Amino acid sequence: MAGEPPSDSWFRCRRIVEFRDTDAAGIAHFSAFFFWMESTEHEFLRELGIRVVDNDPEDKETLRQELASMEEPGRELEVSWPRVSVSADYKTAVRFGDTLDVFIAVAELGSSSITYRFCFENSGSLVATGTVVVVRCLMRHGMKPLPVRLPASILEPMKAYQLPTQ
Repeated sequence: MAGEPPSDSWFRCRRIVEFRDTDAAGIAHFSAFFFWMESTEHEFLRELGIRVVDNDPEDKETLRQELASMEEPGRELEVSWPRVSVSADYKTAVRFGDTLDVFIAVAELGSSSITYRFCFENSGSLVATGTVVVVRCLMRHGMKPLPVRLPASILEPMKAYQLPTQ
């Protein structure tokens, strides 16, 4: 892939630049890339069998034990993936009707975080790159999200899409 290390670690989605994605000049608005990164991430997670919002996490007993001092007994668990950092670098413009290949790979796995790298191509030419850092968190109504560990059931499938370290 243009501008990236050789790797078979990329998951690909296809997106078409819709009219709503463009500005007055007919060029894809910068914010559209952030929506495309998120929708590609969600498709990637579905492919791996990982829920974006998980009300019945596989590691719920471990979570309940770790959080026993903070949580109300019997309270429903909801785990999700808030973003803590996002960025994009634009190389060339795309326009209404263009077809983009959006590639996602895992750049880094932390104890509770995942750093994704994105590449956008139009007909094989690099259009943009992006990075998104997400943290697996326990979502609690009226409270800050609480980071929780990535279990093996998430770490293992992610490793298949992890980029080689540079």
